Amino acid sequence: MRVAPRLLRQVAPWLAGRVVSGDALYCQKALCRQIAQAGGAYLFAVKANQPDLLEDIALLFRDPPPGETFATTATSDKHGGRLARRELRASAALGPYLRAAGWPAAGLVLEVTTQGRWPQHPTKPPRHEVRYYLTNLPATPPPEALLRWVRRHWHIENRLHYVRDVTLGEDACQVRSERAPQALAALRNVVVGLLRQHRVSNLAASLRTNAWGGPAAILRLLGLNFE
Repeated sequence: MRVAPRLLRQVAPWLAGRVVSGDALYCQKALCRQIAQAGGAYLFAVKANQPDLLEDIALLFRDPPPGETFATTATSDKHGGRLARRELRASAALGPYLRAAGWPAAGLVLEVTTQGRWPQHPTKPPRHEVRYYLTNLPATPPPEALLRWVRRHWHIENRLHYVRDVTLGEDACQVRSERAPQALAALRNVVVGLLRQHRVSNLAASLRTNAWGGPAAILRLLGLNFE
Protein backbone atom coordinates (compact mmCIF):
# COMPACT_ATOMS: atom_id res chain seq x y z
CA MET A 1 0.00 0.00 0.00
CA ARG A 2 3.01 2.32 -0.09
CA VAL A 3 3.03 2.44 -3.90
CA ALA A 4 -0.56 3.61 -4.43
CA PRO A 5 -0.27 6.93 -2.49
CA ARG A 6 2.99 7.72 -4.27
CA LEU A 7 1.44 7.04 -7.67
CA LEU A 8 -1.60 9.16 -6.84
CA ARG A 9 0.66 12.07 -5.88
CA GLN A 10 2.39 11.81 -9.25
CA VAL A 11 -0.89 11.93 -11.21
CA ALA A 12 -2.71 14.37 -8.89
CA PRO A 13 -2.79 17.21 -11.47
CA TRP A 14 -4.83 14.96 -13.79
CA LEU A 15 -7.26 13.48 -11.25
CA ALA A 16 -9.82 16.29 -11.29
CA GLY A 17 -13.04 15.11 -12.92
CA ARG A 18 -11.81 11.52 -13.30
CA VAL A 19 -12.92 8.27 -11.69
CA VAL A 20 -10.30 6.08 -9.99
CA SER A 21 -11.47 2.49 -9.59
CA GLY A 22 -9.84 -0.28 -7.61
CA ASP A 23 -10.43 -3.57 -5.86
CA ALA A 24 -10.97 -3.97 -2.13
CA LEU A 25 -7.28 -3.61 -1.26
CA TYR A 26 -7.48 0.09 -2.11
CA CYS A 27 -10.66 0.80 -0.16
CA GLN A 28 -8.80 2.78 2.51
CA LYS A 29 -9.80 6.12 4.02
CA ALA A 30 -6.41 7.71 3.34
CA LEU A 31 -6.51 6.83 -0.37
CA CYS A 32 -10.12 8.00 -0.68
CA ARG A 33 -9.15 11.30 0.95
CA GLN A 34 -6.18 11.73 -1.37
CA ILE A 35 -8.33 11.24 -4.46
CA ALA A 36 -11.14 13.48 -3.21
CA GLN A 37 -8.75 16.29 -2.29
CA ALA A 38 -7.33 16.18 -5.83
CA GLY A 39 -10.84 16.66 -7.24
CA GLY A 40 -11.25 13.08 -8.42
CA ALA A 41 -13.84 10.42 -7.69
CA TYR A 42 -13.09 7.01 -6.22
CA LEU A 43 -14.99 3.78 -6.91
CA PHE A 44 -13.68 0.96 -4.75
CA ALA A 45 -14.92 -2.56 -4.11
CA VAL A 46 -15.81 -3.32 -0.51
CA LYS A 47 -14.93 -6.72 0.96
CA ALA A 48 -14.04 -8.36 4.26
CA ASN A 49 -10.90 -6.24 4.79
CA GLN A 50 -13.37 -3.48 5.79
CA PRO A 51 -15.80 -5.61 7.81
CA ASP A 52 -17.85 -2.79 9.38
CA LEU A 53 -18.26 -0.99 6.07
CA LEU A 54 -19.18 -4.24 4.32
CA GLU A 55 -21.80 -5.08 6.92
CA ASP A 56 -23.30 -1.58 6.81
CA ILE A 57 -23.68 -1.67 3.02
CA ALA A 58 -24.97 -5.25 2.92
CA LEU A 59 -27.52 -4.47 5.64
CA LEU A 60 -28.83 -1.46 3.70
CA PHE A 61 -29.57 -3.55 0.61
CA ARG A 62 -30.76 -6.56 2.59
CA ASP A 63 -33.10 -4.61 4.89
CA PRO A 64 -33.64 -1.09 3.51
CA PRO A 65 -35.23 1.55 5.75
CA PRO A 66 -38.88 2.46 5.14
CA GLY A 67 -39.33 4.62 2.07
CA GLU A 68 -35.88 3.94 0.62
CA THR A 69 -35.92 3.65 -3.17
CA PHE A 70 -32.88 2.31 -4.96
CA ALA A 71 -31.70 3.51 -8.36
CA THR A 72 -31.50 0.34 -10.47
CA THR A 73 -30.37 -0.89 -13.86
CA ALA A 74 -29.56 -4.25 -15.43
CA THR A 75 -27.67 -5.59 -18.46
CA SER A 76 -27.36 -8.98 -20.12
CA ASP A 77 -24.62 -10.28 -22.38
CA LYS A 78 -23.01 -13.45 -23.68
CA HIS A 79 -19.30 -14.20 -23.58
CA GLY A 80 -17.49 -17.48 -24.08
CA GLY A 81 -20.70 -19.47 -24.00
CA ARG A 82 -21.86 -17.91 -20.72
CA LEU A 83 -25.04 -15.87 -20.43
CA ALA A 84 -24.67 -13.24 -17.74
CA ARG A 85 -27.12 -10.82 -16.21
CA ARG A 86 -25.88 -7.98 -14.00
CA GLU A 87 -28.14 -5.88 -11.84
CA LEU A 88 -27.00 -2.72 -10.06
CA ARG A 89 -28.72 -1.04 -7.15
CA ALA A 90 -27.44 2.30 -5.84
CA SER A 91 -28.30 4.33 -2.76
CA ALA A 92 -27.21 7.62 -1.18
CA ALA A 93 -28.86 6.77 2.16
CA LEU A 94 -25.58 5.94 3.93
CA GLY A 95 -23.71 9.04 2.73
CA PRO A 96 -24.02 11.19 5.89
CA TYR A 97 -23.34 8.22 8.17
CA LEU A 98 -20.23 7.14 6.23
CA ARG A 99 -18.85 10.67 6.04
CA ALA A 100 -19.23 10.95 9.82
CA ALA A 101 -17.37 7.63 10.12
CA GLY A 102 -14.40 9.11 8.27
CA TRP A 103 -15.01 8.06 4.67
CA PRO A 104 -14.16 11.23 2.74
CA ALA A 105 -17.00 12.71 0.68
CA ALA A 106 -18.77 9.33 0.60
CA GLY A 107 -21.84 9.66 -1.60
CA LEU A 108 -23.17 6.40 -2.98
CA VAL A 109 -22.97 2.72 -2.15
CA LEU A 110 -23.60 0.13 -4.84
CA GLU A 111 -24.68 -3.49 -5.01
CA VAL A 112 -23.92 -5.43 -8.20
CA THR A 113 -25.44 -8.89 -8.54
CA THR A 114 -24.14 -11.16 -11.29
CA GLN A 115 -26.00 -14.26 -12.40
CA GLY A 116 -24.42 -16.50 -15.02
CA ARG A 117 -25.33 -19.74 -16.71
CA TRP A 118 -23.92 -21.91 -19.49
CA PRO A 119 -26.71 -23.09 -21.87
CA GLN A 120 -24.37 -25.50 -23.67
CA HIS A 121 -23.33 -27.09 -20.36
CA PRO A 122 -26.56 -27.66 -18.41
CA THR A 123 -24.78 -29.65 -15.70
CA LYS A 124 -22.45 -26.78 -14.91
CA PRO A 125 -23.68 -24.96 -11.79
CA PRO A 126 -24.93 -21.41 -12.33
CA ARG A 127 -22.90 -18.52 -10.98
CA HIS A 128 -24.34 -16.10 -8.45
CA GLU A 129 -22.16 -13.33 -7.04
CA VAL A 130 -22.87 -10.13 -5.14
CA ARG A 131 -20.33 -7.31 -4.96
CA TYR A 132 -20.48 -4.03 -3.05
CA TYR A 133 -18.84 -0.70 -3.87
CA LEU A 134 -18.25 2.68 -2.27
CA THR A 135 -17.88 5.93 -4.20
CA ASN A 136 -17.84 9.66 -3.62
CA LEU A 137 -19.68 10.24 -6.88
CA PRO A 138 -22.75 12.41 -6.28
CA ALA A 139 -26.24 10.97 -6.41
CA THR A 140 -26.81 12.44 -9.87
CA PRO A 141 -25.12 9.89 -12.23
CA PRO A 142 -27.65 7.57 -13.86
CA PRO A 143 -27.35 3.95 -12.70
CA GLU A 144 -26.39 2.94 -16.27
CA ALA A 145 -23.26 5.08 -15.98
CA LEU A 146 -22.40 3.58 -12.59
CA LEU A 147 -22.64 0.05 -13.96
CA ARG A 148 -20.46 1.02 -16.94
CA TRP A 149 -17.75 2.31 -14.57
CA VAL A 150 -17.87 -0.94 -12.61
CA ARG A 151 -17.64 -2.98 -15.81
CA ARG A 152 -14.75 -0.87 -17.13
CA HIS A 153 -12.72 -1.71 -14.04
CA TRP A 154 -13.20 -5.44 -14.62
CA HIS A 155 -12.51 -4.95 -18.32
CA ILE A 156 -9.03 -3.70 -17.36
CA GLU A 157 -8.66 -6.46 -14.76
CA ASN A 158 -9.54 -9.23 -17.21
CA ARG A 159 -7.69 -7.89 -20.26
CA LEU A 160 -4.47 -6.84 -18.52
CA HIS A 161 -3.96 -8.00 -14.94
CA TYR A 162 -5.32 -11.53 -15.37
CA VAL A 163 -3.26 -11.95 -18.54
CA ARG A 164 -0.09 -10.81 -16.79
CA ASP A 165 -0.71 -12.68 -13.53
CA VAL A 166 -2.05 -15.98 -14.90
CA THR A 167 -1.47 -16.36 -18.65
CA LEU A 168 2.08 -14.95 -18.49
CA GLY A 169 2.75 -16.39 -15.02
CA GLU A 170 3.79 -13.18 -13.27
CA ASP A 171 2.33 -14.25 -9.91
CA ALA A 172 4.27 -17.51 -9.99
CA CYS A 173 7.55 -15.92 -11.07
CA GLN A 174 10.32 -16.38 -8.48
CA VAL A 175 12.69 -13.77 -9.92
CA ARG A 176 13.38 -11.22 -7.18
CA SER A 177 16.95 -9.93 -7.48
CA GLU A 178 18.11 -6.50 -8.66
CA ARG A 179 16.43 -5.15 -11.83
CA ALA A 180 15.36 -8.50 -13.23
CA PRO A 181 11.70 -8.20 -12.09
CA GLN A 182 11.37 -4.81 -13.84
CA ALA A 183 12.95 -6.19 -17.00
CA LEU A 184 10.58 -9.17 -17.07
CA ALA A 185 7.59 -6.88 -16.41
CA ALA A 186 8.64 -4.74 -19.37
CA LEU A 187 8.87 -7.83 -21.59
CA ARG A 188 5.40 -8.95 -20.52
CA ASN A 189 4.06 -5.50 -21.37
CA VAL A 190 5.63 -5.74 -24.83
CA VAL A 191 4.09 -9.17 -25.41
CA VAL A 192 0.62 -8.05 -24.36
CA GLY A 193 0.91 -4.85 -26.40
CA LEU A 194 2.01 -6.66 -29.55
CA LEU A 195 -0.75 -9.25 -29.36
CA ARG A 196 -3.40 -6.62 -28.62
CA GLN A 197 -2.11 -4.60 -31.58
CA HIS A 198 -2.77 -7.64 -33.77
CA ARG A 199 -6.28 -7.91 -32.27
CA VAL A 200 -5.98 -11.53 -31.20
CA SER A 201 -9.11 -12.82 -29.48
CA ASN A 202 -7.38 -15.32 -27.18
CA LEU A 203 -3.97 -14.36 -25.82
CA ALA A 204 -3.20 -17.80 -24.34
CA ALA A 205 -3.89 -19.54 -27.67
CA SER A 206 -1.89 -16.91 -29.55
CA LEU A 207 1.07 -17.39 -27.21
CA ARG A 208 1.07 -21.13 -27.90
CA THR A 209 0.77 -20.61 -31.66
CA ASN A 210 3.62 -18.10 -31.82
CA ALA A 211 5.80 -20.19 -29.52
CA TRP A 212 5.64 -23.02 -32.06
CA GLY A 213 6.24 -20.60 -34.93
CA GLY A 214 9.84 -19.88 -34.01
CA PRO A 215 11.69 -16.65 -34.89
CA ALA A 216 9.63 -16.13 -38.07
CA ALA A 217 6.44 -15.77 -36.00
CA ILE A 218 8.09 -13.16 -33.75
CA LEU A 219 9.33 -11.21 -36.76
CA ARG A 220 5.82 -11.19 -38.21
CA LEU A 221 4.45 -9.78 -34.97
CA LEU A 222 7.05 -7.04 -35.19
CA GLY A 223 6.08 -6.29 -38.77
CA LEU A 224 9.32 -7.68 -40.19
CA ASN A 225 9.65 -10.24 -42.95
CA PHE A 226 12.98 -11.58 -44.25
CA GLU A 227 11.63 -14.34 -46.46
